Amino acid sequence: MAITRITLPAQARRGEAIEVQWLIAHPMETGHRSDEQGRLVPRDIITHFECRYLDQTVISLDLFPAIAANPYCAFTLVAERSGQVAFRWTGDHGFEQQEVRMLEVQG
Repeated sequence: MAITRITLPAQARRGEAIEVQWLIAHPMETGHRSDEQGRLVPRDIITHFECRYLDQTVISLDLFPAIAANPYCAFTLVAERSGQVAFRWTGDHGFEQQEVRMLEVQG
């Protein structure tokens, strides 16, 4: 399991645009680099990220080998009502990571 850091306020006012940030520890190996013995290091990247809030997709990203190791992303969403914010990353070699955070909306 990869280490993730997610920044999301625990509370927001209804209608407020909030910033969400995530960082995930992952080597993001391109598949174009050679090891010390000259062998190609197999590609190992996160290929897709999706965030869902109140069972609707907020953002969906396809990632490619040019993305740096330990990818980071920031985006905004509008707080409508209290509920789950679900994060899902998938990648090469069966990689899958899911995280859920609660957002409490007031007002």
